[in-house]
Amino acid sequence: MKVCITDLCNELLKHIKMKSRIVIPNVAPEAYQALVNLEKYISTTSLTPIHKELIKIRASQINGCAFCINMHTADARKYGISEQRIYLISAWREADVYTEDEKAILALTEQVTLIGNHVSDEVYQNAANLFEEKYLAEIILAIITINSWNRLAITTGLRAS
Repeated sequence: MKVCITDLCNELLKHIKMKSRIVIPNVAPEAYQALVNLEKYISTTSLTPIHKELIKIRASQINGCAFCINMHTADARKYGISEQRIYLISAWREADVYTEDEKAILALTEQVTLIGNHVSDEVYQNAANLFEEKYLAEIILAIITINSWNRLAITTGLRAS
């Protein structure tokens, strides 16, 4: 019997597309709950809803997490962030619609998300000058948390719908 490599590859690709990825809450519920608890902590912080959503949207844009972008842009609208401000987040440096505080948060979000390039002293110090220490800690933890969610969503194949 002659085996056609093209047919074999097509069958393999069909199987890969059909096979769902791991469902972390089912396989590692304790670890997943730890991430949920971190998110619950973020929800109790003094961070404004607008600051939280700017962090979540910007990190999700950088990470390419369509699922999270979809969720957090919808949440941003609920909190009153205008369409214009949502659309311009990825180009915030060239937009005059963000406050000094928001620009510092977006800059820090970018550098923490792209941590391989490190967080510059300039960006960190700018944020430290604008925010109380506790608020700065909450910003950093919110950035870390959304980056964890992005990585979980992307790795397990969650899709925007």
